[in-house]
Amino acid sequence: MPDIRLPAEAKYKNELDALAAHDDKPRPPGWALSPRAVETYILGSPKPVGGVAITPKYVGDKGLIQVCIATLASDRALMLVGEPGTAKSWLSEHLSAAISGTSALVVQGTAGTSEDHIKYSWNYALLLAQGPTPEALVPSPILRAMRTGKFARFEEVTRTSPEIQDSLISILSEKQVSVPELGEITSAQRGFNLIATANTRDRGVNEMSAALKRRFNFVTVPVVEDLEQEIQIVTKREAELRTDYQVGVPPPEELSRVLLTLFHELRKGVTKDGKTKVRTPGAVLSTAEAISVLFNSSILAQQFGSGTVTSHELAASLVGAVVKEQEDDVKALREYMETVAKGRTGPWKDLYSASKKLLRG
Repeated sequence: MPDIRLPAEAKYKNELDALAAHDDKPRPPGWALSPRAVETYILGSPKPVGGVAITPKYVGDKGLIQVCIATLASDRALMLVGEPGTAKSWLSEHLSAAISGTSALVVQGTAGTSEDHIKYSWNYALLLAQGPTPEALVPSPILRAMRTGKFARFEEVTRTSPEIQDSLISILSEKQVSVPELGEITSAQRGFNLIATANTRDRGVNEMSAALKRRFNFVTVPVVEDLEQEIQIVTKREAELRTDYQVGVPPPEELSRVLLTLFHELRKGVTKDGKTKVRTPGAVLSTAEAISVLFNSSILAQQFGSGTVTSHELAASLVGAVVKEQEDDVKALREYMETVAKGRTGPWKDLYSASKKLLRG
């Protein structure tokens, strides 16, 4: 059976191989591609490289990507911060795939993340049988990255406790991990670095220490403000999901535009023409959420509808995405439908009618 989701280095192997074969720029030690080729991989190329089309993985500010790549070419770690759903993890994965050839060396930050997840643990069966030996050591993804000169990724750093966060300080400053049980110190190979992510909505949960912050270059990944740009991102990613999962039908372009317009207006608290203020819900109306709503609508239409995505499927998916746990979110969406969608024509009218039934109460 095929994998549900291939890592970036496998899914885009043809592109990475083509870029490597035609890359004549200098590469930092341990890098699979030069910084310029990494930029081309991330942002895409208008012309094929070696007969292979290089598709954009990130649609946004070119300067932001260049700063990320330049940081990683230095000895500084990279921290991607921003609202949930702004493609921080997506960008982290693709940068790691392009530079190191693997995006799999990942630590997921949670309240239960321990120092073992960052440094090393033990195979206790071997430890009891043999004592502390190299064979009994279980290296963390970060330690494996250090040994092989690859990039490690640390997702959601601020979800972990301050003591666990601070175990990164010596790794990032000294580029070493001590294993006292074996009487040895592992020094990072050239090419090692760390890409971390943090949500701005987690600020204050477990604030990073000043000492740890100094080890990172912070780059803010913004919410997409340009409507046309966000439509491009969402329709491309939704089509990729349908291909990957082999389910769903293509949604009409006009419904994609309605959805993204609604997201933009609810996020900003005002309609595009600036004439009507709307209540902003507490839910995160991110680009990732819009992709999910559109993809879910396409599945509903294929499996339970007419085979064509309509406002009915869009409304059903939208209400579940916007209305989470807060009663105010129900009020915000209901108010938007009454004051904005109701007065518009075409698919907006249909969306209003479909959502009205779902928002009763």
